[in-house]
Amino acid sequence: MNKFTSFVVDDIPEALEMLSNDIQQIDPEIEIIGKASSVVEASKLLQTKKPDILFLDIMLGDGTGFDILEIVPNLNAKVIFVTASEEHAIKAFKFAAVDYILKPYSFKDLSTAISKAKIQIKPRTAQLNLLKQIVTKPSEKPTRLSLNTSEKIIVVDIKDIIRCKADNNYTTFYLQDKSKILVSKTLKYYSDILKEVNFLRVHQSHLVNKLFIKEFIKADGGYLMLHDSSNIPVSARKKNEIINALK
Repeated sequence: MNKFTSFVVDDIPEALEMLSNDIQQIDPEIEIIGKASSVVEASKLLQTKKPDILFLDIMLGDGTGFDILEIVPNLNAKVIFVTASEEHAIKAFKFAAVDYILKPYSFKDLSTAISKAKIQIKPRTAQLNLLKQIVTKPSEKPTRLSLNTSEKIIVVDIKDIIRCKADNNYTTFYLQDKSKILVSKTLKYYSDILKEVNFLRVHQSHLVNKLFIKEFIKADGGYLMLHDSSNIPVSARKKNEIINALK
């Protein structure tokens, strides 16, 4: 069995010790090669220590976990972010498609995160930049979205997404450049996070960027005509909601 090394960062001493102990209880094969409670301490130690997995608290007393990643740019660790259970933070991680565990976490949450970290690649710079932007600027609406496909992670501009279509537990994104991206998450998942950035759930199978709606046609049960000439059905129970949203 491969031996993994880890490094733990949290600015609360009790939380740092608890997380370290929980990691070793869940997976004794993971060796903890370092701990730190601040940006300065972590950045200094990580210049020489090269963990496979970095457990990283976001909000630290002297900065953020993102500061550590910028100070030590050649760090090749897979990152498990640890964050307080706060709606804005959760939204940020969903937009960036970066894994995280919420405080207070359960053993199951931590175990799942560790298992995923062992097989995943480290987050791309574009994902981390997107995550940082949303976490550190809570008043600004996100402008980009990470899409995790079976082959790669693609960061797209939200303004270029025309619509999304459900395909069982998958979602297909239709972009302005006529490309399509298939993602292994449900349409409800994206509907929940995109509703605040001009997207309308018009049908059980369709999510539409309001900016691309050309007109609402009342005939044939009601449907939307988009600027790319596609026609999208509107469910009967959504009709009044959509009409009001378009006024």
